[in-house]
Amino acid sequence: MTWTLVFEHLFIVLAASILSIAAGLPLGILAYLYPRARAVILRVVDILQTIPALALLGILMVLLDPGKVTVITGITLYSLLPIVRNTCLGLQEVDPGVKEAARGMGMSKAYRTLLVEFPLAFPTVFTGIRIAVVNAIGTAVFAAFVGGGGLGSVINRGIRVQDMGLILSGTGALMVISVALDLLMGWFERDTKKRGGGARRMWIPAAAVLLAFLLLLPYGISSVGEGELLLYDGDYSETQIMHHMVKLLVEDRTDYAVTIQDQMSQVNNFKALIGSGHTCDLMISYDGTLLTTFLQLDPTDVPEGESLYSFANRTAGERHQLQMLEKLGFDNTYAIALTHSAAGLGKTVSDLVPLAGNLVFGAEHEFFTQEGSMKFGPFTEFYGLKFQDTLSVDVSLKYAAAEKGSFDVTVVYATDGLNRKAGLEVLEDDLGFFPEYNGAFLLREDTLERFPGLDGVLNLLAGQISNEDMVEMTYQVDVEKRTVDSVAQEFLETRGLLSP
Repeated sequence: MTWTLVFEHLFIVLAASILSIAAGLPLGILAYLYPRARAVILRVVDILQTIPALALLGILMVLLDPGKVTVITGITLYSLLPIVRNTCLGLQEVDPGVKEAARGMGMSKAYRTLLVEFPLAFPTVFTGIRIAVVNAIGTAVFAAFVGGGGLGSVINRGIRVQDMGLILSGTGALMVISVALDLLMGWFERDTKKRGGGARRMWIPAAAVLLAFLLLLPYGISSVGEGELLLYDGDYSETQIMHHMVKLLVEDRTDYAVTIQDQMSQVNNFKALIGSGHTCDLMISYDGTLLTTFLQLDPTDVPEGESLYSFANRTAGERHQLQMLEKLGFDNTYAIALTHSAAGLGKTVSDLVPLAGNLVFGAEHEFFTQEGSMKFGPFTEFYGLKFQDTLSVDVSLKYAAAEKGSFDVTVVYATDGLNRKAGLEVLEDDLGFFPEYNGAFLLREDTLERFPGLDGVLNLLAGQISNEDMVEMTYQVDVEKRTVDSVAQEFLETRGLLSP
């Protein structure tokens, strides 16, 4: 965990808080002034609050693309309820005598609401803001799922590799931030109530929030220079290792600068790579993933006599003006594995056919979806497998669940070092259901125009990384707790690809 991630998290929270206050206060005032609109406004913010935070971010991501804007927008919508409700409630609870006196003095409705009633209602309004800000600190953890950065990436990684130190450091940082802000805002809230509100005191938290926002602005705005090669960090060690190799190799061999942005999943990274509004230039991918997940095709669509790699590459060029460079050497295909509770039951997937009725199949949620053809349904139908039960778990928890024996059979990536740590027995895909997933760099065609010679530099890695190499590197990162940079640099140096 780094201070950069802490400050990124704070920036997201403050940006969302400012926007939710800017939207929530007017909505709360409107709900107070116009009873007919009140039911509609309160019902809408109630509905927004019932949507799971991750689902809301997923919906927004389709409209806004991955990144901090999506996260900030989502948290803003999620934070409206306490602000709107408390604003409306605070104004309703102002002493009727004060309201009548203001009306008797000839004040307009808008004037007395804003300059008389709102200052008196401010303690109650501030309670809603306090609740929204504290809740936003926890909700911002989901930023890691949509390329927004922050402390969620630390916690997710800690859960996946079962590193209690990472989990506690990320959680501890969130707790410290939440408690510190809650205590500070709680003291101000009590003091404001004691003084009975007041117009002048309203500007104190506003000024503090704006000052903090300006100080954290560098952590929210990408400091990417013109002409820099842009990548996203991955949510798996393998992706991170390969992207850091790109940075080390390109900056060593050329004058180009490489910037690695926030963590992002493969699917979201692909979305950020394509189109005129792209926010990255290249990514590590796999020919099987490109074909089945990104292009929504099947291995059966590959013309006779043409390789899967060639067909996927050609189709990606026609549809999205993308190009895969040469294969890197490792084949990170899906593999079916036995946990210790089913150890020794077979050597091939076909061996499980007569035994499946007594076995539980567990995997990450994604494997049970219909996105792409290499998923649970087509797989079990192809092999004629009928498992006793299935268990869907978060990908971060899968290996922990496997070690505890929560299921008997699972799906893994062939080059994941955690397979070794969990003691999984990988079975042979004897009927050849899963296609090859050859690792290769996927980049925009215009990237090669902007960075002449880049393909030659990256192709120095072609055929250099075997499955065994990748298993060892991911094991070093996930189990031995080495940094991604040190592992990537060591590999490049052993291959003589970095300047001495």
